[in-house]
Amino acid sequence: MTTIVTALAAGVAKGMGDGASAAVADAYRALKGGLARLFGGSPPAQLVLAQHESDPDTWRAPLAKLLTEAGADREEEILTAARQLLELADSMGGRTDMTVVNAQGANIGTIGDHARQTNVFGAPPAALSTRPGFAFGPEGGNASGIR
Repeated sequence: MTTIVTALAAGVAKGMGDGASAAVADAYRALKGGLARLFGGSPPAQLVLAQHESDPDTWRAPLAKLLTEAGADREEEILTAARQLLELADSMGGRTDMTVVNAQGANIGTIGDHARQTNVFGAPPAALSTRPGFAFGPEGGNASGIR
């Protein structure tokens, strides 16, 4: 669903207004038209799609839920239209590729394009276990040195 929702957000950002490219606007309309057909004229679905256009941040989750329920991720026409819209929006400059991270309930995580994270399960590497402030096991705390 991320590809479709991201494409719709890119279409709102780059496919509308005075500076909009005709190609991006056309691709955005094509994606919205495909989704309207998929939703089969359902008034609640049409409402969420319309509201997403005016406030993508607020309506992102309800739209993703509707897309999941409708099986949009299994519709090749929809996926192709979403990818095409993202490519056109990217060609206008700026990045539209977003990664949505739900870290709810997570104990560890790294976010960022160039972030690096190493997780050690079991015995720690020798290089970490000898650094001051690092202790492992019940008597020593955890890998972050917090006791």
